[in-house]
Amino acid sequence: MNETISDISAYMSDLGMRARRASRTLAAASTAVKDRALHAIAEDLDQNREWLASENCKDLEAGAAKGLSAALLDRLELKPAGIDGMIEGLRQIAALPDPIGEIFDMKYRPSGIQVGRMRVPLGVVGIIYESRPNVTADAAALCLKSGNATLLRGGSEAFHSNQAIAACIHRGLERAGLPADSVQVLATTDRAAVGSLISMPEYVDVIIPRGGKGLIERISRDARVPVIKHLDGICHVYVDEEADPQKAFDVALNAKTQRYGTCNTMETLLVNDSMAADFLPVIAQAYAEKGVELRGCHRTQAIIGNNCNAASDEDWDTEYLAPILAIRVLDDLDQAIEHINRHGSHHTDSIITENYSKARRFLREVDSSSVMINASTRFADGFEYGLGAEIGISTDKFHARGPVGLEGLTSVKFIVLGDGHIRT
Repeated sequence: MNETISDISAYMSDLGMRARRASRTLAAASTAVKDRALHAIAEDLDQNREWLASENCKDLEAGAAKGLSAALLDRLELKPAGIDGMIEGLRQIAALPDPIGEIFDMKYRPSGIQVGRMRVPLGVVGIIYESRPNVTADAAALCLKSGNATLLRGGSEAFHSNQAIAACIHRGLERAGLPADSVQVLATTDRAAVGSLISMPEYVDVIIPRGGKGLIERISRDARVPVIKHLDGICHVYVDEEADPQKAFDVALNAKTQRYGTCNTMETLLVNDSMAADFLPVIAQAYAEKGVELRGCHRTQAIIGNNCNAASDEDWDTEYLAPILAIRVLDDLDQAIEHINRHGSHHTDSIITENYSKARRFLREVDSSSVMINASTRFADGFEYGLGAEIGISTDKFHARGPVGLEGLTSVKFIVLGDGHIRT
């Protein structure tokens, strides 16, 4: 489809109306039908590997011509393993329990009625994302399984790839007897389409932005539709004075160096003063071998010297997404909790300690969507949490918090069971 559309507002309204209509069909669809659609989409992707690769090549060539960095081109490339991952993701989501229609918390009231809650779809989910074309399949699958219609707006750099994946999705939906409008990928790269998408509360129930901080800030500022978001992943590991040194070493190294460009990568290491003299030189050497630049407080610098640059106030509030780490030496758990709640982004934070009481206090008082004991922050992920694929990680406090899987794409309504009961 031509990506040049003369009347963006009319185009988006049409998509919204069709999505709303499809959402009613999806909300009533059985688990078997939704799973059949997911498997049909997976089969269509498998049968069209060469075509998907050729469409992806168009995006890669255009991206190279525009001067996209090697890292962005790598994210954009749809390798055979990437297609395998999309197919496997669809099948995994099909195998997950269907949350829709679940009834729970049923209780008898003194009047004799039973009151409980039922899990239901959100309705129409708008998702705005960048670069990675596999997000198109992942997002569509999660929304489909949770009974939601979805409007997907991928990055302009992945236009041809996303349209090809959308064609496979539409064929799979129709083969299963579901409306193709259940999943619609915007056929335009015009930025005005984003403005329309986030301003249609009559058609769209929630917006989920996935991308850089600038994109998410803009969506959060301008949207007239509720937004599920996170802005930063400023994650911490605190090494307590009662930490096991080997556990502390393993977790601190993994949390920073397993991958640098993810939102659950540690950006600040906090170390208790009683551990610092022995622990910091050892971990600093390991970071040096990995090519990690260290920026530390004056107490950190006093211990590891030339291996560490001076940290600025800004470093405590920075998500590097790079081989750079801020380190601060602290007196006690009180200071660690205060630092995390002040400078963190409410994403993921971990304590390394053998003291049960301190661990429990850390869990209670650290105000983040994931709080861990003796584990790497890199575990903050929908797959690792047993949610299957995730639509994103939310640092909001309302509705969804942490990795957003199937359940995060649902709401609940109260249900009442009576037998001719009347209120007196």
